[in-house]
Amino acid sequence: MTKAQGGCRVRFLIGDPDSEVTAARGTEEGVPLTLSTRIAVTLSELGKLRDVPRIEGRFETGHVNLSVFRFDDEMIVTPILARRVGHDSPMMHLRRRQADGMFDRFAAHVEELWSRGRGIWSPDAQA
Repeated sequence: MTKAQGGCRVRFLIGDPDSEVTAARGTEEGVPLTLSTRIAVTLSELGKLRDVPRIEGRFETGHVNLSVFRFDDEMIVTPILARRVGHDSPMMHLRRRQADGMFDRFAAHVEELWSRGRGIWSPDAQA
C-alpha cells in the first residue's frame, strides 16, 4: 500500500478460483490447502486494498502455472512445476540486460495474460 501511495503501480494477476484450469491445477497439486482456497485468502486480503489508487487486480482463467514479481528491470519468476506447489518449484531472479531477452519475454507473457484478465472487483467477479 505504501508503494502505491507513493506513486507505484501495483498489479495482482491471479487465477480465477472458479475456473476449470484452477480446479485442475488444484487436483494436480494434491495438497490439503487447495489452490482455490489460497486464492480466496488472497482475495480477502486484496479486498482491503480495493480503494487504494494504483492497486489493480485481475483474474486470469487460462494459465495458473507461473508466479512473477516484477520491479522495474528486475523480476522474480517461479515456473510452477507439474505436481508441485510454488514453494517446491525453482525461482529465477532475472534482470533486463538486453532487448528481447528472457526478462522481456516473461514481461510480454505477463502483459498478454493481464490483457486477457477481468477485474477482480468488477460487478460479476467475486471479492
